[in-house]
Amino acid sequence: MTLTVGLPRLHKEAGEKRDFLPAFVAFLDRVGARELVLEEGYGSGMGIPLEAYQAASRKVRFGSYAECLAQELVVVVRCPGDDALRQLRRGTLLYSMLHYPTRPGRVALLRELGVRGVSLDGLTDDAGRRLVENLKAVAWNGVQAAFRELTRTYRRFSDPGRRPLRVTILGSGAVGANAATAATRYGEPRLREQLASSGVPGVEVTLLDHDLTGRENYMLTRLEGTDLLVDATQRPDPSVPVIPNEWVAALPQHAVMLDLSVDPYDFSVSPPEVKGIEGIPEGTLDQYVFGPEDPVYTRMDPRIRREHRRVALSCYSWPGVHPRECMDVYGPQLEPLVRVALEQPLETLDPEKGRFFERAVARADVTRWYKKSTH
Repeated sequence: MTLTVGLPRLHKEAGEKRDFLPAFVAFLDRVGARELVLEEGYGSGMGIPLEAYQAASRKVRFGSYAECLAQELVVVVRCPGDDALRQLRRGTLLYSMLHYPTRPGRVALLRELGVRGVSLDGLTDDAGRRLVENLKAVAWNGVQAAFRELTRTYRRFSDPGRRPLRVTILGSGAVGANAATAATRYGEPRLREQLASSGVPGVEVTLLDHDLTGRENYMLTRLEGTDLLVDATQRPDPSVPVIPNEWVAALPQHAVMLDLSVDPYDFSVSPPEVKGIEGIPEGTLDQYVFGPEDPVYTRMDPRIRREHRRVALSCYSWPGVHPRECMDVYGPQLEPLVRVALEQPLETLDPEKGRFFERAVARADVTRWYKKSTH
């Protein structure tokens, strides 16, 4: 089974530069792609010349965005917008971050268009662990950016006489655990060494169990002493915030809030979905730091409660802050999973009895999500 493969660029924000590296293109050639159509300028945001892709495969040709979307298999990290999805031909196989649980409208559109989606964030092993992820980068990039803001908001940050900095992390999964490690090092080991050598106290990190977050008196007391508040939760009900906006008032004025879960606001569903820390804006790679008086607050949906504010950080893709390093991770992770699509039709895959990567792709297939979501 041979397919033509389209590799389009990302166009939603100027800061989004994550194109696959030449090594991934060479892999697609080796496993039987019939033709590789890369969008003009592919890799340029990361300083990779077109010649590097041409050297990786003789099957490479460069074309327009529309030409890339017209191929039988389209691989792109971030899901294209709805208008671009409508350019895909019926039967196109799309490997991308599709986020089925929090994007019901996207799932419905894929079904309407007859596009066969494979969600990169839905590719998991038999125990439910993601196979395409860079959770360490999510935590470290976000925490590093948050501490940089804290150096500006907290005048005693570098004072040897201050108390230890207090970081409160909501959620103790993989992102929360990595965030805890990053926080003990200020997100930047050299900064930690510099402060330690000057006798500045370190960082105290607290990870909160989900059951504790619903106890208002406990939480308000905890927030009163928190310098950095981190949301790393996976909420079973995204319509209920972990930190209602009125609780934000308990944080010190210098405190910084960091959104690592990056759940969206969605008022197209009932009940509406909100962020874990209510009132934090939805950030991008172009802007992921928001001061309390940022104009973005006036543009947010009026149904979002945002009266109480602190410096807030949010980005739909923290790994994208360092795009080359991100794609160094994603490419090798994705190779065996894309190979499945080049070897056999998805409808033949068995999520229970197939080989390891076949089972993973079967579970991430949007058509199986249709069946799951209707039960």
